[in-house]
Amino acid sequence: MPFPRSPRWPKSVVGWAVDSRQKGVPFVREELRRLHKEILATLSQVSTEKEVSEVRVKSLGRKGTLTQLLKRLGSLPEADRREIGRLANEIKEDLERRIEEAISHIRERERKEALERERIDVTLPGRRIPVGTKHPITQILDEVIDIFSRLGFEVVEGPEVELDYYNFEALNIPKGHPAREMQATFFISDEVVLRTHTSPMQVRTMEKKRPPVRMICPGAVYRCDSDPTHSPMFHQVEGLLVDRGITFADLKGVLTVFVHQMFGEKTKLRFRPSFFPFTEPSAEVDIECFICGGIGCGVCSNTGWLEILGSGMVDPAVYEFVNYDPEEVTGFAFGLGIERIAMLKYGIHDIRLFFMNDLRFLKQF
Repeated sequence: MPFPRSPRWPKSVVGWAVDSRQKGVPFVREELRRLHKEILATLSQVSTEKEVSEVRVKSLGRKGTLTQLLKRLGSLPEADRREIGRLANEIKEDLERRIEEAISHIRERERKEALERERIDVTLPGRRIPVGTKHPITQILDEVIDIFSRLGFEVVEGPEVELDYYNFEALNIPKGHPAREMQATFFISDEVVLRTHTSPMQVRTMEKKRPPVRMICPGAVYRCDSDPTHSPMFHQVEGLLVDRGITFADLKGVLTVFVHQMFGEKTKLRFRPSFFPFTEPSAEVDIECFICGGIGCGVCSNTGWLEILGSGMVDPAVYEFVNYDPEEVTGFAFGLGIERIAMLKYGIHDIRLFFMNDLRFLKQF
């Protein structure tokens, strides 16, 4: 904002003094008052602290108009100097006060405007904060862990990048064994793999602990396979119980409790002979198809049954790797896929839906 034109004081002190002597004290007094009014008029139009500061500098600064005028009072007659000096000081004090008031008013106005901008309108309806839920895989995993924890199984975890020794050899799957082809392994090197199951933790746990051993190992596993029912990465829970006098009846009892807790007390199940290199005898566990009630449908391939997990008694050959005496202890092991349990429980036909992060799908859980 342009500052008003300064009073037309003669440029030289002598010239100003001549005018003051010729026109007298009234002339000087009138010029002071005119200057005072002009500065106040300018001050009334400012709207920011920066503009107020400019007014202060141009009027009261070292080179300001009022400051320069006060310096010229020495050219007045001594009789008039005191009266004009007193008037000039009064004007200066008034301007200083008015400038401080202007700054205070501007700051108060800006504070109120800021508060108004930040004001919360309590009459508006609240904005609902979207709350997420656990992923369906996590929900099923937690449920499985909870069931086996209540049965006394300890939860252990291990590396997802595993040695060939623990992933295969110590589980009675030596190099060249046909069972290796079943697991479509991701090899990092000849001796390092992405684990194809969480069974390696059974061996690692038995190496560190003497019987009794009762553990489950949940976690991600990897196999080179991808279609609507298989994923390169999925989740398993492997279980192991080793102690004196453990029989296949104990295996059937534990897994029956698990099936009834997971799928309902009325769920029928069966143990079907199968083969796994690290268990003997081995069995697949099937449940009656809850879509068709055992009659046969597309979901169960018209068999009336759905496979949910594999199990068996620990092969004595595995005990040799952990220095357990197969004459003293026996045990059973089992493994289940979390995605498969979730697909069966929720009626999902494509495993890839679990990993697409589609909120339309996830919100259903």
